[in-house]
Amino acid sequence: MGLMDNLKQLGDLKKMRDQAMEVQKRLAQIKITIEHRGVTVVMTGDQKVQKVTEAVNEALKQSQKVAADEMKSLMGGGMGMPGA
Repeated sequence: MGLMDNLKQLGDLKKMRDQAMEVQKRLAQIKITIEHRGVTVVMTGDQKVQKVTEAVNEALKQSQKVAADEMKSLMGGGMGMPGA
């Protein structure tokens, strides 16, 4: 193998590396969302987890907010409590 063959191989390797990096960039832009049994997972095409959401926890937070709002209206509803 001569010098020219070595340079061609290096050029080919660089081209392959650049193509692989381009594919990696495109994969990072793809978002996949899966919902299963009350759990939502968002992951990129390059297999990085972006978000995990459990529907049960979200429902619990929402129900706590509703309960707090109901208690506020009960406490402030004609009882004349300061700050309510």
